[in-house]
Amino acid sequence: MPPFVLSSDPIPDATSPFGPGQGAEVRFLGIVRELETDRDISGIDYSAYLPMASRMLEQLIAQGGQDFGPHQVFIQHRLGFVAAAEPSILIFVRTKHSAEAFDLCRWYLKEIKTQVPIWKKPVFSPPPKITEADDQPD
Repeated sequence: MPPFVLSSDPIPDATSPFGPGQGAEVRFLGIVRELETDRDISGIDYSAYLPMASRMLEQLIAQGGQDFGPHQVFIQHRLGFVAAAEPSILIFVRTKHSAEAFDLCRWYLKEIKTQVPIWKKPVFSPPPKITEADDQPD
């Protein structure tokens, strides 16, 4: 399995066997919130420039190995429409110690949000329709 996936597929709830020396695993799921700038949304439409996003994710994973040492990482970011209350990103990291796993997971999330060309467009919920019956006094 590649260390990252950019796909419209739902994020699976899967695990794989631990390797030698792996003493900690941290999983982060980013969930689409139901509000964006205090407005109700039905979800977020994610898009990406795939060739560049893939190249940048490869570079981030290589940089993570250089800066943090050996670890296992898997990243999946959904593309297309993701409904509110569904996960849009999964990052899981396995390392020797728990502190490293938390630090790495936080680092990957920050770098993905600031460096990888993945864009989000909130899909706002339509305002409630007012009917004549709503305007009538009781």
